[in-house]
Amino acid sequence: MTAKLTLVSHPLCPYVQRAAIALAEKGVPFERVNVDLASKPDWFKAISPLGKVPLLCVRNGSKEEIIFESVVILEFLEETQANPLHPADPLMRARHRSWVEFGSAILNAIGRFYSAADEAGFLKESSGLSELFERVEAELSARRSGPWFAGKRFSLVDAVYGPIFRYFDTFDEIGACGILDGKPLVQAWRKALSDRQSVKEAVSPDYPLRLHAFLRVKASYLSRMIRLQAIAIPQARSA
Repeated sequence: MTAKLTLVSHPLCPYVQRAAIALAEKGVPFERVNVDLASKPDWFKAISPLGKVPLLCVRNGSKEEIIFESVVILEFLEETQANPLHPADPLMRARHRSWVEFGSAILNAIGRFYSAADEAGFLKESSGLSELFERVEAELSARRSGPWFAGKRFSLVDAVYGPIFRYFDTFDEIGACGILDGKPLVQAWRKALSDRQSVKEAVSPDYPLRLHAFLRVKASYLSRMIRLQAIAIPQARSA
């Protein structure tokens, strides 16, 4: 397909990242345009039915179509671009789609985790996230996966979980959780994804600072942990 592709983005959005990773893995050139979701421009509101990113703008000659929702974008890319990331076998392809959806459920749980207002809610969401990753660990073990979800072949499932694990780089720095502790296959998958060029380049170099700042200003238990950590570190240095 020779259409010009533009990915409408936000610097922190994990759903945008999965599309960017898939495009990179397929070797498809595209333009990336960031929008401020706190002050959405009129042009964005006009083309985004849900007011969310990502959007994929597909221009072919004078005609442009807007595709929204990340899973739909991923499937469109599978249908129109070379270098497929889904398995060819229909049953395995359905399995992969199921674990893509499970990845979306994990992202929802991560949002609840970092938004929990008090310690009780924080611990509850931490436990819930740990249980979700126990499911992932069991699946990787049963399928003898590694280094990727499908073994030696990078897939769309990997594109989805790369942005998920990226959150834990920041969570670990805060000392917020041990959610991935005791899950060696998950940890190995996380490491392989963190080293993958397409995953690393799906965000800008200042992503960690942006995410940290985003988490710090939320009225949440985690934001209080960050602020207390900021106070404790200078005191430790001066001791």
